[in-house]
Amino acid sequence: MIALAHHPNETTAANQREGQRTIAELTRTVSASRLATWQRCRLQFYFRYVAGIQKPPTPALHIGTTVHTVLQQWNLARWRGGELDIQELKKIFSRAWIIWQEGEQIDWDGREEAVKSATWDLIQLYLRETPIATNEKPQAVEVGVEADLSGHGLPLLVGVIDLVRSGGRIVDFKTSARKPDSELLAHTSETQTTSYGLLYREATGSKENGIEIHHLIKTKQPKIVVNELGPVSEAQIARLFRIIEAYLKGVGREDFVPSPGIQCAACEFFNECRAWR
Repeated sequence: MIALAHHPNETTAANQREGQRTIAELTRTVSASRLATWQRCRLQFYFRYVAGIQKPPTPALHIGTTVHTVLQQWNLARWRGGELDIQELKKIFSRAWIIWQEGEQIDWDGREEAVKSATWDLIQLYLRETPIATNEKPQAVEVGVEADLSGHGLPLLVGVIDLVRSGGRIVDFKTSARKPDSELLAHTSETQTTSYGLLYREATGSKENGIEIHHLIKTKQPKIVVNELGPVSEAQIARLFRIIEAYLKGVGREDFVPSPGIQCAACEFFNECRAWR
């Protein structure tokens, strides 16, 4: 069984804020989030991880962090053999909504209360429609894990898994503004899901029994969408290793160039990128 390695608040805070790091630090270990940023845009990677530029959270990021906190506590209670009722969860939600804004300047455009209410409604919808039974005890919740890839000439792979259901099904929670396309999601999330599969195998000595991505969709009519993926394949592992190799070479030679595209519209480093020399 996987043992818990992080206090939930410490884990979430570490994921939310990243500081300045050296090239040596960035190549000593790798993570799914750093690899995904590298694949998306190398200059964005530089601003976030090397320069350590910190930006105020967007409303979407704040919503995601708050939702994760509530679901984390719901899962931890079940892991401990207990259960949180809806009023207890609402208190956790209200407290998290305030805590994750402390010291930040989030631009709500006058809509914070409406967004807060909609976010709580979304959480309640998930709790009603989740495929996870209330009496199902998780195998692990918000657990930090590592995989030694030195046998493949690669550094230590590190990561945090949101939830491992009974029977070895890995779960990742996401909030989104639109319903995901199943095939596109499997493709765009492959670096993350393959990393989780390897991390699970290293921690347990067993093969995962599949991966689930639980989307909480923030549309006018909120939806819960669960995408089920099979166990990680050998081909996916080979692709991940090739991505890590390319990451190590690129970061090592400081190959930080922009990747202009539609994704730029939502990038927090747009102004820095425009001024890049």
